[in-house]
Amino acid sequence: MDGAILIFSNVVGVGIFTTPGIVAKSVSDQSLFLAAWLVGGIFAFIGAHGYAKLSTVYPKAGGEYIYLRESFGPLAGFLSGWTSFVAGFSGAIAASAVGFAFYLRRALPGLGDTIAGLPTEPVLAIVLVFGVAFIHIVSVKAGSRFHYWLGGLAIIAIIGLVVLGLFANTAPTTGEAQAPVKGSAFLLALVPVLFTFSGWNAAVYVAEEIKNPQRNLYKALILGTTSVVLIYLVLNFLFVKILGLEAMASSLEVGFDMAYALLGETGSIVITLIILLALLSSVSAMIMAGPRIYFAMARDKLFPKQVETLHPRFNTPAIAILAQSLWTLLLVITGTFEDILIYTGFSIILFSGMSIFSLLTNPLFKISTGQKLLYGLFVLVSLFILSNAIYSAPRPSLFGAGIILLGIPVYYFFKARAN
Repeated sequence: MDGAILIFSNVVGVGIFTTPGIVAKSVSDQSLFLAAWLVGGIFAFIGAHGYAKLSTVYPKAGGEYIYLRESFGPLAGFLSGWTSFVAGFSGAIAASAVGFAFYLRRALPGLGDTIAGLPTEPVLAIVLVFGVAFIHIVSVKAGSRFHYWLGGLAIIAIIGLVVLGLFANTAPTTGEAQAPVKGSAFLLALVPVLFTFSGWNAAVYVAEEIKNPQRNLYKALILGTTSVVLIYLVLNFLFVKILGLEAMASSLEVGFDMAYALLGETGSIVITLIILLALLSSVSAMIMAGPRIYFAMARDKLFPKQVETLHPRFNTPAIAILAQSLWTLLLVITGTFEDILIYTGFSIILFSGMSIFSLLTNPLFKISTGQKLLYGLFVLVSLFILSNAIYSAPRPSLFGAGIILLGIPVYYFFKARAN
């Protein structure tokens, strides 16, 4: 259950309340809009099933770093871990923390524009990151309980909003003129959809801290991913039902818009509290999961050796957690996390696709013909989406590739130092 809550906490943040507006701009047909989220859910579920297979053979902390290292060599593994450090986790933590500060200021306008002469939102974001990091440094159990209860409260709150929306007496949306949707637009819309689903694999990063990982990781992955997929599908159905695609396409705050339509002014308070819970839970989950990758890299002498040191009293990867928090601090101060997330959004698809591809190439995995077809479909969809992203949005895609490739000289530096 801890693993399932970790997945839910890692996935569900502000994205589900904002991304549908971005998707609605690309996909103006209601059926195709919902189909994009269904495809994203199927994609995540196949990925979770594949990662469950990977985790039974490699029940080690580190996730993709371990899987790619064992199947394609240490450089491939390092590049996935490098990208997680500079962008995947740190950038996402920075974005969630700044988002938390933004919504907290909305809820408490008396906070003002500055604290001790510094801008309020970055200060609140930094305090949040280091406060949550401290909890995870002090105790694995305390960190686990912290995100467990936060995630549980977020689930209850979101389910409450869903039930309210399903039983609300709202006027049906008017028929909207629906322009033909190009296949490339649908594929491009899948990138933010899959980014919003990202985190379905979170439990594998803490594999060594889960009891009986060969059995319980599978349960955590399937239970956590299934709950997220169901909630996302129902939420998007409600967005379309209550707001309509035309209104969604002109808004980046569809969650607020739906809550306001259901509850008026009270709705904005309710959705703000839900988003704050989800963001705090997400920051906690990522601060817990990310450092396990850097710990595994340092154990292989491909990261500073101090990162693999466990705290002598708390027995936690304290240096790894602190290193990630300091890099996040830099991203918050410089404001570069938004660019990094845009540039490396497709890297999540790249490395998860390579991990699933390893199931088809690594002789250690015994999989049925049906599973080969599913995993092959996952890889093909990943390739199509990546190719379309490079074709349709070449600049951010190439910048993202550049950030990944910057890891090559770093890898050889650590390798030479180890030798």
